[in-house]
Amino acid sequence: MWRNLRSVLRKAKLLRGVFNKAQSVNADKFISNGPCSSVSGKKWVRPSGFATGLTTFNSLTKQKEPLILGRERVATWYSCGPTVYDHAHLGHACSYVRFDILQRILSRLFGITVIHAMVITDIDDKIIKRSWEDNVSPTAIATVYEDEFKRDMLSLKVIPPAVYLRVTENVHHIVAFIERIIKNGHAYATKEGDVYFDIQSIGDRYGKFVGAVDSQGEPDYMLALLMDNKLHCSTGSTNKRDSRDFALWKRSKPQEPYWESPWGRGRPGWHIECSTIASSVFGSQLDIHSGGIDLAFPHHENEIAQSEAYHQCGQWANYFLHSGHLHLKGSAEKMSKSLKNYVTIKDFLQSYSASEFRMFCLLTKYRSAIDYSESSMLEARTSLGTISTFIHDAKAYIKGQLQCTPVQEAVLWERLSETKHSVVKALADDFDTPRAIGAVMNLVYHGNCQLQPVSKSEGVARSPAVFGAMVSYIRDVLDVFGIDLLHNKEADVVSSCGSLEGVVEKLTHFRSEVRAFALARQDGPITGSPNKLYPERIPLLKACDILRRDLAPMGVLIKDRGTTSTWELTQGKPSQRGQDKDQETSS
Repeated sequence: MWRNLRSVLRKAKLLRGVFNKAQSVNADKFISNGPCSSVSGKKWVRPSGFATGLTTFNSLTKQKEPLILGRERVATWYSCGPTVYDHAHLGHACSYVRFDILQRILSRLFGITVIHAMVITDIDDKIIKRSWEDNVSPTAIATVYEDEFKRDMLSLKVIPPAVYLRVTENVHHIVAFIERIIKNGHAYATKEGDVYFDIQSIGDRYGKFVGAVDSQGEPDYMLALLMDNKLHCSTGSTNKRDSRDFALWKRSKPQEPYWESPWGRGRPGWHIECSTIASSVFGSQLDIHSGGIDLAFPHHENEIAQSEAYHQCGQWANYFLHSGHLHLKGSAEKMSKSLKNYVTIKDFLQSYSASEFRMFCLLTKYRSAIDYSESSMLEARTSLGTISTFIHDAKAYIKGQLQCTPVQEAVLWERLSETKHSVVKALADDFDTPRAIGAVMNLVYHGNCQLQPVSKSEGVARSPAVFGAMVSYIRDVLDVFGIDLLHNKEADVVSSCGSLEGVVEKLTHFRSEVRAFALARQDGPITGSPNKLYPERIPLLKACDILRRDLAPMGVLIKDRGTTSTWELTQGKPSQRGQDKDQETSS
């Protein structure tokens, strides 16, 4: 294995030298085409259009750039979806949740409509291999895991894209896309029936993401290209003009799915699907393209080459946003299916809530690598618990249930105003969610400082309005991030000793014992005569009925079954008719 790796590295060094000597001999082939920019080489040109007031880190320039959209308050956004051959894991979840948060920020805080399209890779070497292993069709494999992926995303509160598009349903578009690239002089077909992109034909335009992967501590980009050619693009042909050339169309092998094409039976290469589908939805100009940092090179690099060769333009996508990897604590390797070091989303949600995972993602910048561990999840859970406790106490104060010393109301209004400004400023600066969350937690801290309980507070002025404003604002911010405290596991905690369910269980058990005592019958004066309730115990039965009635609007539904009772937590209020049906009193 190490001998092979050393061989690959030697080839990478040789290729790097060839790559650095590449000249832009054919760069003049790219001309302005409609909205596409005309630009030579790797230079990025700032778009013209609607200035959002935000900045974002653009992997094309490796620095923050003003976010400028082609249309006023509308962002076109394309993202690479999953290859559906196995369970989605937390590494996938981290990327999709992070970009969902960014899209929510754009739409809900800055009033920008995000038109999001995502591709589902439902035909691929890995899918075919899995279908052989399981002895089922590739379509069956893809369908099962696509459906599971969508359910996982919904369980994590990820807003679905405007449209999902499958590769298999767009092969005819892909064939036409490849034909045009060939016509434009940037691809060639081999006698075996493969089609390759001609990297030499674009000169020094190739390599826009050089360094983007290295900066995240990932493999050398030329090594990544070699490995990608081996894993995704190689079809065994020896007729490639350049070892860097990658497959647009792969001839079919025995027992593989295939589609008809001008070059014979085959199927699309990995990279071409995204270029074709993104272009079919958004045309020759795209505002934002997102994906994990591991996709920057060679996948996104090849997408750019193909798309600009097809559209004959100099800048197809204006901004590339890349998310950092999720690592298991103490491991330098990313979480991935191939390394078998992953946690499935379904298993994760057995222990944590979607809101807790979102807080976990919010506590680091979307571009940063993130360590997953029990301690990092506990930090996220604790942060949500702190916010939930403050909201609970603030509401108790507003209702007059919590008596406090006089509140410095002016100070809290000022803190609230500062927080609003700080949050907007942080999120406009490359979506800096850790700074935004820090501002919210600081507001909670100052709110808690003012809620100092006292036993008596007769005659003390109260300030419920400012706490109402703070609670409303915190809820609004968390809603922007997709966090719903009402469905968060920590929101149900009423003490350090137990959950709401535990309290209801104890309360129902106590009530059942009281009812059993009240329902006990007297011994009749004559054998066989009907026994009666003890008159002095009837008020206990009525009290039990009143308790059940009062708990129902709060979402606690108690049903009496003879001398025993059952309970359940409900989202809405049960009907009065349902209550009456089960009610058992002394009457």
